[in-house]
Amino acid sequence: MADRNGFDRDSDMLEQEYDKSSQMTAVLSAELGRMQQSMLLTSREADSFANGMTSGLKRAFDGLIFDGMKLSDALTGIARSMSDTAYSIAMKPIKDAVSAALSQSLGGGAGGEPLPFAKGGAFAQGRVTAFAKGGVVSQPTHFHMRGGTGLMGEAGPEAIMPLTRGADGRLGVAAAGGTSRPVSVNITVNTPDVAGFARSQSQIAAQMGRLLARGQRNM
Repeated sequence: MADRNGFDRDSDMLEQEYDKSSQMTAVLSAELGRMQQSMLLTSREADSFANGMTSGLKRAFDGLIFDGMKLSDALTGIARSMSDTAYSIAMKPIKDAVSAALSQSLGGGAGGEPLPFAKGGAFAQGRVTAFAKGGVVSQPTHFHMRGGTGLMGEAGPEAIMPLTRGADGRLGVAAAGGTSRPVSVNITVNTPDVAGFARSQSQIAAQMGRLLARGQRNM
């Protein structure tokens, strides 16, 4: 008889706890419906919110059934979990914007978009000069520069050539072997008299013109 009475008491307690859980579930459903009307969530934000709510709801049920937590305390815990999750979702865009601003202000190149140099480009004040003597890039290659990341070789092989300033003050690329060498041209004229030399002047002038033109083409 005593066992029967104890079983009845356990059944009544279990039924009461079930009623409390049902009430808590109804309150939670109503709160979720209210938040769905007042918040517009993306799929990723909805997943984050659902995960936070699931963990908060599990803690509340565990405390209510196994630890003897009061229903009011369980509801308070769920409300706090919902508030924390919503706050984290709302603050994420602000945190991302602040992080991006700090990255740009500190000159971090990893967060910037690559700048294409298929049509050429000039930049200065870089931290590393890897091609001080020139070179050829045969494949797409990223390089760090102030305020972002550069991209070279994306449209085919690209040559990197150092710039030099000439005697006229212009900045450009110096051709290999650009130093001029003196050229000696020897012309021998054999003539029996002064009149013959006078007749050869036109031929000598034409020959010198051809030599000068050939020399200009070979420079």
